[in-house]
Amino acid sequence: MNKDPHIASVFDRDLEAIQAMIMKMGGLVEAQILDAAQALETRDEELAEKVRNTDALVDEMEELVNAEAARLLALRSPTASDLRTVLTVMKIAASLERVGDYCKNMAKRSHVLAQMPAINGAGGALRRMAKAVEVMLKDSLDSYIQRDLELAHDVRSRDRDVDQMYNALFREFLTYMMEDPRNITPCMHLHFIAKNIERMGDHATTIAEQVIYLITGTVPDEPRIKGESVMPADLGDGED
Repeated sequence: MNKDPHIASVFDRDLEAIQAMIMKMGGLVEAQILDAAQALETRDEELAEKVRNTDALVDEMEELVNAEAARLLALRSPTASDLRTVLTVMKIAASLERVGDYCKNMAKRSHVLAQMPAINGAGGALRRMAKAVEVMLKDSLDSYIQRDLELAHDVRSRDRDVDQMYNALFREFLTYMMEDPRNITPCMHLHFIAKNIERMGDHATTIAEQVIYLITGTVPDEPRIKGESVMPADLGDGED
């Protein structure tokens, strides 16, 4: 059965408003990623505090997206394809919120690291990794707005690159720790930050996979191509 044109136009207008919130939320999170990396590299505690404060706004926006999406589902009785779109929006919001949490964790550890001797080159390497993830996140959101299946698949393929960057950093931090016991504490903090960034890449990939599902109606059945993990299981995933 076709939707009544008036009902359809109201649904589309409401959905566009929710999508606008998603893009604003995405912009905030993209800025958080870059700011958190810069704060770490330059030891800018004021910028790190800004990242931590922004997280509350990101959380509020996720709650607003979910509330508006729930209202839309309750009032508009969407078709199957429209329902898939609304559910995708909610899952994207959840992924963005998690990325924001990882940024906040980075900022918290940056404050601790600012009180310790710097590990040569670590800040720049982590910033480059964070930039790669920020581009992944931007492209995943663009693929959603543009319904660009090829771009979504491209984002998904880049997850391996981030894994490889993480593995290289992990090995480097181990080397520093073996060379001088005084490096152990700062390198452990840096490792957890690297893991935070790697997990951000996972969430950007999850958004891309949601876009693939939205466009095709099926989730990718082939496993993600991952870089070989070098992290012992007992070191955790870097969450606070």
